Amino acid sequence: MSRRSLLRALGAGAAGAALAGCGVPAAFVEPGERAGRDSSATDHTLHFANWPLYIDTDDDDESKRPTLDAFSRRTGISVTYTEEINDNDEFFGKISPALMNRQQTGRDLIVISDWMAARFVRLGWVQEMDRAKQPNVAKYLDPQLRTPAFDEGRLHSVPWQSGITGIAYNRKKLGREIRSTGELWADDLRGRVTLLSGLDESFALLMQGDGVDITRWTADDFHTMCEQVEKRVRSKHIRRFTGNDYIKDLATGDVLACQAYSGDVIQLQADNPDIEFVVPEEGAELWAESLMIPNLARHKRNAERLIDHYYDPEVAAELAAWVNYVCPVPAARDVLASSKDEETAALAEDPLIFPDDAMRKRLAIARDITSGERMDFAKKWNGIVGL
Repeated sequence: MSRRSLLRALGAGAAGAALAGCGVPAAFVEPGERAGRDSSATDHTLHFANWPLYIDTDDDDESKRPTLDAFSRRTGISVTYTEEINDNDEFFGKISPALMNRQQTGRDLIVISDWMAARFVRLGWVQEMDRAKQPNVAKYLDPQLRTPAFDEGRLHSVPWQSGITGIAYNRKKLGREIRSTGELWADDLRGRVTLLSGLDESFALLMQGDGVDITRWTADDFHTMCEQVEKRVRSKHIRRFTGNDYIKDLATGDVLACQAYSGDVIQLQADNPDIEFVVPEEGAELWAESLMIPNLARHKRNAERLIDHYYDPEVAAELAAWVNYVCPVPAARDVLASSKDEETAALAEDPLIFPDDAMRKRLAIARDITSGERMDFAKKWNGIVGL
């Protein structure tokens, strides 16, 4: 199972109640209250919280993480690495009480999806990074990921990995190609299509299929999209809404086409070359999951050094070869291409890891759902999905 596929839909229970508090003014932390005493100069440690299966491991010893171990050897900084983030909302609920109460979280570095990162930025819960001390980030960060709407200039966040939400399908079983989102609604796919259940994971691609510019979509665009999805649910064209289980449905042939993540499909293709991934002609969503330094982190400078370590093209290439998502360091492509290992070198030519220019023209980063929109939009979407 890939990391990205662990994301779940926004729930209507405790997590939803916690998220509703995002707009409470008391939760906002002023810029002057975000930094704590940085012990990095004397305390050479760092606590890094990440998702499962999202870092390279040694083939013979899974407890060893080569790129992370190399950082510790080079800098003398000991990293406590925890795979504790299994869901954005769940993790929000875990650390939000500390952040809104101006307390330390016990973590110096976290990785969350950009739609959740947008909330942290709006609430003032993460610190601005010193790019002067991150020369690799300044030089090598993918230009297409530099200016998301939620964090202008990427001052508070740095992509850990990126990816594409597009369409996966079984070309052999379907017997034809799919090139546009509209082709999902063809008669021969009735009852054999699934969509992602999570609002933040699903809406952008569906809007793009209607020709919407997702960098500036409107409430009218959202409701139009929902009406169309409702109609296809009623006609039983959409088989169901899924989380990570779309992988199994596609692999077994129960589903012929589905909304999917690029990194998942690379893994599926290793077992079934008939599975294809498509960036539709109308476009697809480019997303990222980003590194952020929470307020009052005790080792901010150490965290900034670790982030910059992963933007060294050699290190980025090693990580990309293991996780198989879109690499946020394009310069890593040349590193992989020069590998003497044929399989590793081939990754440099995979457009799902290093999108080519033609594909990039069809990729866009969606405008985030604002705090004012979220409650009504989530209620509408969850009613359609059945959450």
